[in-house]
Amino acid sequence: MSVGKSEVREPRRARPSIAIVGSGFSGIGVAIGLRRAGFTDLTVFEKADGPGGVWRDNTYPGAACDAPSHLYSYSFEPKPDWSRRFAEQPEILDYLRHCATEYGLLPHFRFGAEVVHAEYRPGGRWRVHTRDGASQDFDLLIAACGQLSNPAVPGLPGLDTFAGKVFHSARWDHDHDLKGARIAVVGNGASAIQFVPLIAPEAADLTVFQLEAHWISRKPDRVYPRWRRALNRRLPLVQKASRLGIFLWFELLLNPALVTPRGRRLLSAHIRAMCGFALRSVRNRDLRDRLRPDYEPGCKRILTSSEYYATLNRPNVHVVDQPITEVTPDGVRTADGAHHRADTIIWATGFRSQDFVAPMRVTGLHGTELNAAWKDGARAYLGLAVSGFPNFFLMYGPNTNVGSGSIVHMLESQIAYIVQAARLLAGGVTSLEVRADVLDRFDADAQRRLSTSVWNRGGCDSWYLDADRRNTSNWPGYMTGYRRRTRRLSPSDYHLEAGRGTS
Repeated sequence: MSVGKSEVREPRRARPSIAIVGSGFSGIGVAIGLRRAGFTDLTVFEKADGPGGVWRDNTYPGAACDAPSHLYSYSFEPKPDWSRRFAEQPEILDYLRHCATEYGLLPHFRFGAEVVHAEYRPGGRWRVHTRDGASQDFDLLIAACGQLSNPAVPGLPGLDTFAGKVFHSARWDHDHDLKGARIAVVGNGASAIQFVPLIAPEAADLTVFQLEAHWISRKPDRVYPRWRRALNRRLPLVQKASRLGIFLWFELLLNPALVTPRGRRLLSAHIRAMCGFALRSVRNRDLRDRLRPDYEPGCKRILTSSEYYATLNRPNVHVVDQPITEVTPDGVRTADGAHHRADTIIWATGFRSQDFVAPMRVTGLHGTELNAAWKDGARAYLGLAVSGFPNFFLMYGPNTNVGSGSIVHMLESQIAYIVQAARLLAGGVTSLEVRADVLDRFDADAQRRLSTSVWNRGGCDSWYLDADRRNTSNWPGYMTGYRRRTRRLSPSDYHLEAGRGTS
């Protein structure tokens, strides 16, 4: 008799008890990995009423992934019938819901349970406190909060006087009718270039307040025909080959161009030509000049859209690159003194990417809070473990983002590593804390390698860098290099304490 995906692959282990905070790609993925390894005492805390993370929250018009669908999915759960090359939000959310159901996670979810504080207790236990006042103890705590979960909203003077509607793109107000509206879109990054082309035709007037120009290329998107989806189902090797080809494109061509000086020169020439071709679709020469970045290509993530530049040719669409100084009751005022009327403000200002676990407080050994430990910048061994915080691991933690490719590959590496940690705890280890010298060496090496990357040397401000211009986000090498580093958890990298017998 065959075993369904919802069944565990190894003998069931009641211990350790495991808390996972967050139910996006990270939280669902690590829960599946742990269940497949036989761990059944899992609780996934989710503050919302359903799983999905950023793909549950970001429902703005045109929301879609900018990594190809076949790569932006778990390798152990391919989806042969992706409708298009770059999947849109509803389809990605359906995929995550499918994975949660298919692998038996639904009984492990606690929805509407926001974790406000987690504190380490003597004996290797974490006490997790939720906003409703409840608390529960666990042997292992995994923060799967994601880097892009807390919207960033500027604190502009006069915002409380605005008489119109205000919302962030990640909290889209679908009840607000944009037909005939005078809209101020503050920001011009990845979300704005997706939704602006879709809302501009109905708006009476739409002004994009450009915070900084971006390198934007055409998006090579396409709908997959029915025959291709049928072929993927009948011959899974076809889809695997497609996934491998996409992975090698990012890994062998784009990643070296981001992290090596010679690669940077080659990337710069290629991207300038590719994005320059797309920019020529803007008819106004002065506007073209204002849309052309003055920093090195790749310093910020290169954006893709085949509609954004064409939308800027519309007579009701304007681009302002003067900073906003204040919000008025009926619009916004910029540094040049101009007043721009608006009845709707949409923040397209991204996320607080440096707040890896916020708003949750995490307190480790000796009452040390994680924010205090990170006062000089977030850092974690392999992006996973922090000294002074035993039995605590991060998913998508510091320096595990990729400048090109799919974060899902990095997540699967982290899942395999955390499963090994859980096995140590199941085998009698009560406390597992990364050594401070191991973390220091790793961090120093990562920062040294990042110092010559385009992200650090490309001349731009980006969410990759913290307030001190320290790169706390990106992995300084190949995705395969990260997979190799995380393939085996070395006990010698950790302070181990034993005490409990095997469950």
